[in-house]
Amino acid sequence: MKYDPEHQLPTELLENIGISYLRSNLWLPVAGTKEEAVILIDDPSDYQRIMEIQGVVNARNYVFRVGLREHILQFLRGDKEVDIEEGFDDVFSTLDDQGGIEVDDSDDEEDEALAETSGIIQLVNRIITESDRIGASDIHIEPGKDNAPGGVRIRVDGICRELLKIPKEHCAALIARIKVISRLNIAEKRLPQDGKCKLKVRGKKLELRVATVPTVQGESAVLRILAAGSALPLDKLNLSPANHERVVEMSAHPHGLFLVVGPTGSGKTTTLHAVLGYINKPERKIWTAEDPVEITQPGLQQVQMLPKIDFTFATAMWAFLRADPDVILIGEMRDHETASIGVEASLTGHLVLSTLHTNSAPETITRLLDLGLDPVNFSDALLGVLAQRLMRTLCSKCKQPYKPDQKELDHLIDAYGREQFEELKIDTKTVELMGPVGCTDCGNTGYKGRTGIHELLRGTIELQAMIYKKAELSEIRKQALKDGMRTMKQDGIHKIFLGLSDYKQLLRVVSE
Repeated sequence: MKYDPEHQLPTELLENIGISYLRSNLWLPVAGTKEEAVILIDDPSDYQRIMEIQGVVNARNYVFRVGLREHILQFLRGDKEVDIEEGFDDVFSTLDDQGGIEVDDSDDEEDEALAETSGIIQLVNRIITESDRIGASDIHIEPGKDNAPGGVRIRVDGICRELLKIPKEHCAALIARIKVISRLNIAEKRLPQDGKCKLKVRGKKLELRVATVPTVQGESAVLRILAAGSALPLDKLNLSPANHERVVEMSAHPHGLFLVVGPTGSGKTTTLHAVLGYINKPERKIWTAEDPVEITQPGLQQVQMLPKIDFTFATAMWAFLRADPDVILIGEMRDHETASIGVEASLTGHLVLSTLHTNSAPETITRLLDLGLDPVNFSDALLGVLAQRLMRTLCSKCKQPYKPDQKELDHLIDAYGREQFEELKIDTKTVELMGPVGCTDCGNTGYKGRTGIHELLRGTIELQAMIYKKAELSEIRKQALKDGMRTMKQDGIHKIFLGLSDYKQLLRVVSE
């Protein structure tokens, strides 16, 4: 007998029998009366259970039907799948009924379809599905202190928020399930581990990068949802018109070094792929070395780094130089060797794009000189440095205009710089700013989505001379501003006047 959502269960026979008892013993009355009861069971040869059923149901005659374990559980659950928006209560009730959870993983395929057999698997599936629906970039699963419940937090638009609490007794099983799907060692609980897994959620493929870390309260796990997909067009990056023009100009160069810098998660890869998408023409051969490869584009030759077998950025660079490239993207210049090969490649007729973890564009130059790069070669090679951050934007559905008072206006103008503010051509008498409100669309936060704020330093002749002399950071910054660079803070203030965000969100990502 298969599961049938229309089928009515006999209330008379179910009166004094607990659902949790039926779940754990895998049988239930599906039809009949006390005269003749029809029982659905997964194993009709289990005489021990049949004798127990006769004692519990107490009918005169019995008819046995065979059903799959999943179908019996579906009858007991009442419906096939509870809608995600209803929350996690049903999953927790399933967990409570099951008691100790056995974590099993029989599926060895590359794309693991989200199974729905045990409660803990359902819980992991629900957490991942809900996080993806909300648009989270990371999922944090954290054990609680002593006997306090653990928590699941998700990072949405760069800010963490709590998704749910998990009873202490289920935390270890939850982490174990995550380890199973990401092919980690379940027995090893004392060392940090890294892994990844591919899942199918509602027909959409997701890739997760998983890191587990042992804490004093038990293991903690962080799942990063990798933004697999196609590249964003260059004109969708929200670069200011001047910056957009300069980036297009730099990407048209046949050779040179172009860097995108910023902290982890500030959209550097997205920007670089947008630039590559712009210059990706049949006449240009483009090689990329990335760790991991998140965004794929047709026409690009993309290589995944494997440090375990010593396949590093430097190794990839040497290989690319023998593979007739026009453009090379190197994921990160984190050491002297990679940086110096990058500079050499840009001097031998290749356009080299890369990233670095620095706070501002001028700081990147001093960092690379500190890595031991030859100032002469570096100054010749440098085309430009684009520093960026991601600032939360106001929800387009509920943001409201307001007239700023003089104090707020003066504060924004002073932060931008009074002399340079005139270039924005903003009428301060009639200007309106936007403020957050909050609606169901943005989870009542008033903010939804993020936009980039940028500063672009160009490798002008004056700046090249300063790099050659190993000038101080303050002098490099002064020269860059003279050459037309606008700082990230200035770019952010301009975007506030355009109604995209507010000053509070700018201060979250930019200090100076």
